[in-house]
This record gives sequence, C-alpha cells and structure tokens, in this order.
Amino acid sequence: MTSSKGFLYLVFVFSLHFFTALSTEFTVGGDKGWVVPQAKDDQVYNEWAAMNRFKVNDTLRFEYKKDSVLVVTEAEYENCKSAHPIFFSNNGTSIYKLDRPGLFYFISGVSGHCDKGMKMIVKVLEKPETPPQVSNQTTGGTSSPTKSGATQLSNVVASPSYVMVFLVSFFGTIFI
Repeated sequence: MTSSKGFLYLVFVFSLHFFTALSTEFTVGGDKGWVVPQAKDDQVYNEWAAMNRFKVNDTLRFEYKKDSVLVVTEAEYENCKSAHPIFFSNNGTSIYKLDRPGLFYFISGVSGHCDKGMKMIVKVLEKPETPPQVSNQTTGGTSSPTKSGATQLSNVVASPSYVMVFLVSFFGTIFI
C-alpha cells in the first residue's frame, strides 16, 4: 500500500509540472531587457509584444537596473504618467502575471523614460472555456467533419480540466 501512495504522489507532482507548462514566462525585451530604447526606436517594446502571443496566466519578467515597471490605465499610458498605478515594482526583476484577457499597459516610472519609448501594450488572448461545438447539420455547402472533429479533439486534449479529470479517473480506478 505504501508504494501506491508513493506512486500517487509522483503522479500529483507530475501533474503540477504539466499544468505549470501550460503557462509561459516571457522576458520583456529579450536579451536586452527593460531598458531605454535607442533613439528612433520608440516602438521597440510594442513590436516585441506584437511578435508574441500572450494568454491568461502567462507571466512577464522585466529585468532592469535603476528603473521601475508600472501597470497603468490607457490614459496614463498615453500621458506617460501615473499617480496611482495598478502595479508598481522597482526591485530590478519584476514578474507580472497576466490574469485576464484584454489589454495591459506598462510604462517605466522613471521620469523621461516612457517618453523615450519605454512603454508597452500587451494583448492577452481570450481563452475558450469549452471546445467549439461541431454541428451535425449541413447547410448545402461542402463540409469537413474530419477537420472540425480534429479541431474539437485538440481543444479537449489541451484543456487542463479535461487532463485533470482523466488523470483522476485513470489513477483512481487503478488504486481503488
């Protein structure tokens, strides 16, 4: 009985690693980090953000020296100023979790840095809660049920809740 408890513990630890892998940590700005852009490159962070796909529960890692990171409203982003930011950090390495779909606005809190391009808008994609419905009715045009079914299956397999239900059902029946 002890070995089955040990095995269940390993399955639990594995599942934690599996679900952690479903989110991604992005280092803002890549190797350069969160720094004042060079002249005439004031869109560098928005260009970086546009090249990535962010989803709920991903994290952003800001690495910098003698600076700060603020999450602000759209108006504060446009003005490069915030008296009461949503989030503030100035410890050299700041990690921010993208906890909802939508737009997030980031600026530097050091005077003049935002005006020089140290600001960024991140769009977090909607995460479908359920797989798309597949209709069995045809509308007179050609349809591809195989492709629709494959899409639906891939969404089910990728969903953490389906995986957890599978793991609990599968391993629960083995040890009961």
